[in-house]
Amino acid sequence: MPYGGRQRRSWTAKTAVTSNRPSKYCTVHFLQELTMADVAFVVTTIAVFALVALVAKGVTKL
Repeated sequence: MPYGGRQRRSWTAKTAVTSNRPSKYCTVHFLQELTMADVAFVVTTIAVFALVALVAKGVTKL
């Protein structure tokens, strides 16, 4: 048996290894999720600051 003969992978092993890579759709979907998380964070932050401003305005009237 030549050197390295036992270390060769079969055809199914090669396809199994390459099928574990993320597809283009998966990467785009992941980026869209990150973008939506960023938008949700910004909207929540603005809402919190608006609520604090309303509370501060109400306190000054007392």
